[in-house]
Amino acid sequence: MIHLLRRYGAIAIALIIITQISIVSCTPREIPRKSQLVLATLGDPKTFNPALNQEFPNVFIFTFEGLTRENGITGEIEPALAESWEISRDRKRVVFTLRKGLKWSDGQPLTADDIVFTYKEVVFNPDIPTDAKDPLRIGERRSFPTVRKLGDPRLVEFTLPEPFAPFLRATGVSILPAHVLRKSVLSLDGEGNPQFTSTWNTGTQLSAIVVNGPYKIESYNPSERVIFTRNPYYWRQDAEGNQLPYIDRIVWQVVESTETQLLQFRSGTLDIMGDSRPLRPEYFSLLKREEKRGKFTIKIGGASSSTTFMAFNLNQAKNERGEPFVDPVKSRWFNSKEFRQAIAHALDRQRMVNNIFRGIGVRENSPVSVQSPYFLSPEAGLKVYEYNLEKAQELLRSAGFQYDKQGLLLDAEGNQVRFTLLTNAGNKIREAIGVQVKQDLGKIGIQVDFRPIAFSTLVSKLTNTRDWEAHIIGFTGGVEPHNGANLWTSSGGSHLFNQGPQPGETSIQAWQVSDWEREIDRLFVKGARELDEQKRKKIYAEFQQLVQEQLPLIFLVNEVTMMAVRDRVTGLKYSGLPSWGLWNIYEVKIDENG
Repeated sequence: MIHLLRRYGAIAIALIIITQISIVSCTPREIPRKSQLVLATLGDPKTFNPALNQEFPNVFIFTFEGLTRENGITGEIEPALAESWEISRDRKRVVFTLRKGLKWSDGQPLTADDIVFTYKEVVFNPDIPTDAKDPLRIGERRSFPTVRKLGDPRLVEFTLPEPFAPFLRATGVSILPAHVLRKSVLSLDGEGNPQFTSTWNTGTQLSAIVVNGPYKIESYNPSERVIFTRNPYYWRQDAEGNQLPYIDRIVWQVVESTETQLLQFRSGTLDIMGDSRPLRPEYFSLLKREEKRGKFTIKIGGASSSTTFMAFNLNQAKNERGEPFVDPVKSRWFNSKEFRQAIAHALDRQRMVNNIFRGIGVRENSPVSVQSPYFLSPEAGLKVYEYNLEKAQELLRSAGFQYDKQGLLLDAEGNQVRFTLLTNAGNKIREAIGVQVKQDLGKIGIQVDFRPIAFSTLVSKLTNTRDWEAHIIGFTGGVEPHNGANLWTSSGGSHLFNQGPQPGETSIQAWQVSDWEREIDRLFVKGARELDEQKRKKIYAEFQQLVQEQLPLIFLVNEVTMMAVRDRVTGLKYSGLPSWGLWNIYEVKIDENG
């Protein structure tokens, strides 16, 4: 990690670790509050139901918690709604003890019944499509744990079919209120699906949404803002017995351009910029000159745990009308390993680092976050693709492609190689990457039609209609590789490069899984089963090598996390590990004298 950060040049990376506020069990003591934090997001929320979420950022970073959570500085698992847990000697039984006096935002008790409901009736329900399933599938049979309430309403027992190393990291699932949502799970809509799948959409009356996190949703105006207010029943307290969070109100402005966000931050409208997506590198030098006068500080967290990549649609299935999701001609290109490897060699990622990221970043090669102990570096043997146009053309010719007199690339049947590349509009980094990809691939005779589109439209194409050819997007990361099971396993809910049938979908025909995808499935089962850390590292090293050989995702640049914060905002614990810069939002304060 230290070696990596030294390569960022002029910027000195420093982590300031603030002493964590302790949690005590005495009666909460209210203190006077009148504070507001204004943030920005690029798009509207797609759902208010955490089980159905497939995007980041989302409202659930404010509104829900799970049994456990990951510390944003250390990466360690720490208690959340559960105050403790006990693991049996054979590692197949885990008993969680909930905190005393937990309540929902409507004042109702939060008990073991809610834990059992969340896991047994929602997460493990085959008729409910939730990405929370995949990290909890265990063994070759992909079985779920069994979960039951013990005699005490604070005790919940999970019984695993076999030892499962990532289990505790998978228990950060947002816990849902059984007294509000159970009826929607048991009731069916006109198509025979649980009504839960359409419950708590963005048109829901907000008073009906019951939460357990530090904030609840007060109002939502589409294309304008979401406003959150303190949850009066949130469980955390500080060392003096004051109930958390400290900040009364959070205004989440919908600002669909990072350039507009910059203008708003410089004018003082926004309190923070870069909390959910790192501050753009070209903004650093501009804002650095304004720190003192603007009364803000640029915090630098280190290398990002997220990944940014380009991917092709490898899906060879057909829709309900018998039409292929991808043009069969283009599908043959995309499903050629040599084609994907040629693309990787043709992308000048160092130019991306120098020009788009202003030197604040390094070329990315692994599907595992750099902070993870399982990360395999190029120095340790990970395969990489250096910029080499001759090698790219050699690979293309070996796969049957050819060039015409104008230097355009043709396939073996004489079809011109041309495809559409998508990304989410408003994300200027990705838009700039897309422009360069178009230029780079033009040098090997490929015509790229680059088209930024609304994020909601892009998500729909990736997860629902599947009518896309190539895209640039990113995924959040972390220290545990198995938490990416929803992306990497073939049946995962976010297996976007070859998305199979999801719960409730019966219209997909002739879906195929490649041998190398099945091998990734096997490695994920093996890695989760293995309890010896050194052996786990070897398994995930094999996974990383396989991904780099097959290239379902072509990784681009690992950026540095940077966030601009008003000096009056205090208590932040910032690093590059979590996907959200305000991971300890409940401890953040507003000092009007700052």
